[in-house]
Amino acid sequence: MQLTAPATRRTGARDTDGMAVAAFVLGLLGLLVLNVVLGPVAIALASLALWRGTARRGRALLGLGLGIADLVVLVAFMSADHTLSWSL
Repeated sequence: MQLTAPATRRTGARDTDGMAVAAFVLGLLGLLVLNVVLGPVAIALASLALWRGTARRGRALLGLGLGIADLVVLVAFMSADHTLSWSL
């Protein structure tokens, strides 16, 4: 006896689309605050979404690029200040 209807769409595909969007948002947010944390998280989420074959490939690629940009901005500010952190 089956109590629930069979799934019509794979939940994994929906999860990868969410990871692509999350990577984009975290990469964008990482340019402003906490880039040392949000940059690597955006890179990891975007890479995982691309590896799983997301339908939002462009958004995942933007998240990957923004995550890398977060780390580049961090290194640039650190080298300019000669410290291990940066502030505006």
